[in-house]
Amino acid sequence: MRLDAAIAEATDRLRDVSESPRLDAEILLCRTINMPRAYLFAHPEDTLDDLTIDRLEDVLGRRASGVPMAYIIGIKEFWSHEFAVTPATLVPRPETEILVNLALCDIPREAEWRILDLGTGSGAIAIAIACERRLCDVAAVDISEGALTVARENARLLAPGNVSCVQGNWTEPVRDRQFDLVVSNPPYVRAGDPALAKLHYEPQSALIAGEDGLDAIRVLAADCVDILVEGGALMIEHGADQADDVAALLSRHGWTDIACHNDLAGLPRVTAARRSGK
Repeated sequence: MRLDAAIAEATDRLRDVSESPRLDAEILLCRTINMPRAYLFAHPEDTLDDLTIDRLEDVLGRRASGVPMAYIIGIKEFWSHEFAVTPATLVPRPETEILVNLALCDIPREAEWRILDLGTGSGAIAIAIACERRLCDVAAVDISEGALTVARENARLLAPGNVSCVQGNWTEPVRDRQFDLVVSNPPYVRAGDPALAKLHYEPQSALIAGEDGLDAIRVLAADCVDILVEGGALMIEHGADQADDVAALLSRHGWTDIACHNDLAGLPRVTAARRSGK
C-alpha cells in the first residue's frame, strides 16, 4: 500500500471520531514508520510492507474506537510544551490555557511566590506556570499516584527545578503551608452528563463531581481560604454553565473580588476570587 493511499484510507476511517481525521491519520502513520510528516508529502509513492500495515492497523483501530490521540502517541501539547500523558491523567485541553494566562497575569515576573496547583493530573498547569515564573515555588497536588508519576516525569523534563509533586486529597497534604496563589482544574462534570460517553477512556474521578458537578469546587471554596495569604487569589476552571453557581459558592465562604473569565471560544471558563482578611 502506498503512503498516500494509506493516509486516504485512514482519514476515511477516522471521520466519525476525530475533528481532524487527516491530521490524526498522518501523525499515526508517521509514528508507525518513524518518520517526520514532511516525509509523507515528499514520498507519497513509498509503499508499506505487511508488518508495517499491521502496526498501522493496530493504532488506527484504537483511534477509531475513540481512544484519544494523546494516549496513543503518549504526548499532548499544552502551553507550547509537549507533556507526557497516560490514561491515569486527563488530556490537557486548549481551554485550560486561559487559567495559566490568568495566573501569569497575577504573578509579578520577578516574584518569589508560593503557588499551589490542586488536582494537577499531568502537571501541565503547574509546569506551565513554573516555566514562566522561575523564581516561584510551585506545589502540584493530586490524589492519584498514577497521575503524579506522570507529573513528576513531566516536571523532571520540562520544569526548571521549581515544581514539587505531593500526593493527597485536595488541601490535606499542604494545610500547614501558606500560598500566594491557588489554581485548580478540578472535576466539574455532572454525573450522568451525556458528554461522558465520549470521555470514557479518561479517568472518571478527574471528570465527575457529583450530581451537579460542583462537589470538588465546594471543597476548594471552603478549604482554600485557610492556606492563602491575605489578598491571595484562587482561580478555578469550571463548566461553561456553572459560573453563577461557582460565584455563589465562593461568596458564601467569604471570598471577594469574584470574577469570571471567558476562554478563547467566549465561554465562561475560569472564576477568580480573593481571600479577604479573617
